[in-house]
Amino acid sequence: MKKTALLILLFTGIFFSASAQQNPVSWSFSAKKTGDKTYEIHMVATIQNKWHLYSQSQPDDAIAIPTAFTFNPNPLFTVEGKVKEIGKLEKYTDKTLGVSANQYSKTVTFVQTIKMKGNVKTSVTGNVEYQTCDDEKCLPPKTVNFKVALN
Repeated sequence: MKKTALLILLFTGIFFSASAQQNPVSWSFSAKKTGDKTYEIHMVATIQNKWHLYSQSQPDDAIAIPTAFTFNPNPLFTVEGKVKEIGKLEKYTDKTLGVSANQYSKTVTFVQTIKMKGNVKTSVTGNVEYQTCDDEKCLPPKTVNFKVALN
């Protein structure tokens, strides 16, 4: 009986360990009103230790898939400018493969400015596509949908 219980605990631990490795980035999305009819959409990536999330901008020799945001059209607002990155950008170079990448560890905040066309309530919807790697492997790109209320 004790052996069975030990095996169950072992397999449960392996399952949760494998699951955690398959999702090393968690996202949170929020809106901040910055002026009359102006909002910032904050998209925060929290990255597990030893994992990296790639910047939207990559060097020419990079093989990493850059993080990309898509905002669904909405007639009630316009998306102003490009998504800004706030975090400690790391410039990584793999001497063996001769490639480089712009990446983040631990956390990075992406910020998009939204201008409302009127005083109305609506939501910003879209998705983020990203890839993560550690020192040994890269996971396939993932897409996360988001919805942020503008009040």
